Amino acid sequence: MVNSVIRDNRSEVQKVLLITLFLNFFVMGLKGWVGLKIGSLSLQADALHSVTDSANNVLGLVANRFSSPHPDREHPYGHQKYEGLGALGIAAFLGVACFEIISSAVDRIIHGGETVKIAGTELWILLLVLGVNIFVAFYERRVGKRIGSPILVADAYHTMSDIWVTIAVLAGLIGIWIGQIWHIPQLQSLDVILSFPVAFMVFLSGWKVLKENIPWLVDEIAIPPEEIHQIVMSVSGVVNCHDIASRGIVGRQVFIEMHLIVDADDVKGSHQITEDVERRLEERYSPVRVVIHVEPLSYESKELFRHE
Repeated sequence: MVNSVIRDNRSEVQKVLLITLFLNFFVMGLKGWVGLKIGSLSLQADALHSVTDSANNVLGLVANRFSSPHPDREHPYGHQKYEGLGALGIAAFLGVACFEIISSAVDRIIHGGETVKIAGTELWILLLVLGVNIFVAFYERRVGKRIGSPILVADAYHTMSDIWVTIAVLAGLIGIWIGQIWHIPQLQSLDVILSFPVAFMVFLSGWKVLKENIPWLVDEIAIPPEEIHQIVMSVSGVVNCHDIASRGIVGRQVFIEMHLIVDADDVKGSHQITEDVERRLEERYSPVRVVIHVEPLSYESKELFRHE
């Protein structure tokens, strides 16, 4: 069995989450204050979206605390799925935000609401907010991709959706501002209309997070068995490879199991062949842990992958 050296990046993840938590609180406060001041439903919904940003950071800090990649007696395969669970929590927060935005928009359509009044000062404040959101999203995504942290990448996707939400809201408020100057009251409806694409963008962000993390949590196949078989069969001394199983995510952590038929005269020779196989898989899929069951030359099997 090969045990790859896995870096414990939790301290770096924690640092990034603390920085983004502070910035998200700052953004949330500005959006909420301006939204209440001018009576904008779309901006208040955007502020709610930013509340989930802060909650996601807190959730990420908690998940990161328990997501050590190193195995122990109770968790022989490590603790990295805690990060996947944290990412699912982010998706749940996004779902709640989406529902709240749509509910508020429908209520405004049915029962009406106050007129949005905005000045140039509020628009400049929202441009500052947009700049902070862009910095947070690209900062988290860059670090998350570099160190292979799903919680940072998931949170970056969330913040990226916040960028588009803020752009949409800002465009609508600029339209309302123009309507105030040119006395076009019909442009007031932009505030409610834009609430729906805001909700849709939030939904797409949550779906992307789910799509990337559920396969890992339910132990979906990580590598096609045909691909593993091709690599293993290229190793000298291997006669056949079958009952192949894999799980995890390539680049984050992969576990591979297989049965191996080898052409060797003794245990030492068989061991050397398995070492060569493990090394070849390590070069391709690191970090990876490989478990191999060696079988004699006379054994026959046509089952490429495990299906029971």
